[in-house]
Amino acid sequence: MLNELKNVFLAGVGSAAYTYEKAIKLVDEMVQKGKITVDEGKELSEELKRTVKTKTSDESSKPITKEDFRELLKEMDFASKEDFDSLNNRLNSLEEKINKNDAE
Repeated sequence: MLNELKNVFLAGVGSAAYTYEKAIKLVDEMVQKGKITVDEGKELSEELKRTVKTKTSDESSKPITKEDFRELLKEMDFASKEDFDSLNNRLNSLEEKINKNDAE
């Protein structure tokens, strides 16, 4: 489970980096084709860097806490260890009743 969430997180980081790289390439292509000036290209590149830096230092990119993680799993309707333990206890109780009735 933790591996899957780690992969999702890394995919998000990777896609953000990929998007940034594509945007920089697009700006370079526009400069080469003469659609924008070199100065405008530099300005756009700097704007992209500032935006990425702001987004990464933003409050929303703070490390996730254990409580945040639990809340996220709860919102996603994942079963907790307590849920599994409760179901396991109920299952054991039912098995005992069935075995007791079969023995009679």
